[in-house]
Amino acid sequence: MKIFVFLSIAALCSAKSLLQNEFLHFLAEQDIIPAPSPDDLIFTCPLKCICQIQVVQCSDAGLKSVPAKIPKDTVMLDLQNNKITEIKENDLKNLHLLYALFLINNRITKIHPKAFRSIKHLKLLYLSWNLLPQLPTNLPTSILELRIDDNKIKKIPKNAFKGMTFLHVLEMSGNPLDATGIEPDAFVGVLRLIYIRISQAKLTSVPKNLPPNLYELYLDHNKISSLELQDFRQYKDLYRLDLSYNQIKHIENGSLAYLPNLRQIHLENNKVNKVPASIKQLKYLQVVYLHNNNISKIEVDDFCPKESRIKKLHYSGISLFGNPVKHWEIQPASFQCVSGAHGVQLGNFRK
Repeated sequence: MKIFVFLSIAALCSAKSLLQNEFLHFLAEQDIIPAPSPDDLIFTCPLKCICQIQVVQCSDAGLKSVPAKIPKDTVMLDLQNNKITEIKENDLKNLHLLYALFLINNRITKIHPKAFRSIKHLKLLYLSWNLLPQLPTNLPTSILELRIDDNKIKKIPKNAFKGMTFLHVLEMSGNPLDATGIEPDAFVGVLRLIYIRISQAKLTSVPKNLPPNLYELYLDHNKISSLELQDFRQYKDLYRLDLSYNQIKHIENGSLAYLPNLRQIHLENNKVNKVPASIKQLKYLQVVYLHNNNISKIEVDDFCPKESRIKKLHYSGISLFGNPVKHWEIQPASFQCVSGAHGVQLGNFRK
């Protein structure tokens, strides 16, 4: 319940003041934040900012630095869409109750190693669309969701997320990061991370050093050319895998068989020339995206194994349009484990 509430704080960025007040009182009732006292209603709001009870909004204000005199009881601080270039050592000092910090779309190149030293309860940290050359050090271990996409980060060093036992969501897309840039011990001790997106990076292979408990992994819009047998051996809990918009041509037999709980896979817009052999072994797989590839033939057991007991759930969707396959040559039995008349999308192939 508390995880859901933390993530909901982000919606306050565009909420009306009345809704903000009601939501913050709800947090207090759930013992997530302290209830505001009458004295909290009287405070000095930073210049160019709008303040409600425990919410400070300074977005789109042309700020070049973090404003001074931020109320100490602030729970959400919105500084997105400004011209801030640096987070200094004392910029966030005394903000002990801060749960959400939004620094999206600034010009930040540096965050002081001690900038977060007094923040012990931060759950949401959004640093996307900045100019950070490296991952900030000494991040609060309380963080639940970290978004640092579209920066200049080339490397995830050893112990980068050490102690961040609550981290559930990590967004690192749009950085010039390749698979070798993620060091083996970068995620040591991270046991609850279930969502990672590394899209639009410089990956030429599937990263080997990610946490093993992932539910969702997004590696789309990279330069991955093949899937090897060892690529997914450790991700046995993976529920959704997105490899679309890569250059995948070769998929080693059995490379996907290590994903017994996979429900959805995206392989569209690659160079795949046949249905991956492991697909039929995934008994819970329901959605397969294979459109816009080079598949020219569908075998009768490509999707539905001959032993019907292997498949526990029927497919709800298979997309094959944009492939040079002659649909009139496909045997009807090829899709006998697909539910619904519109479960398969073939379309017409056009070069």
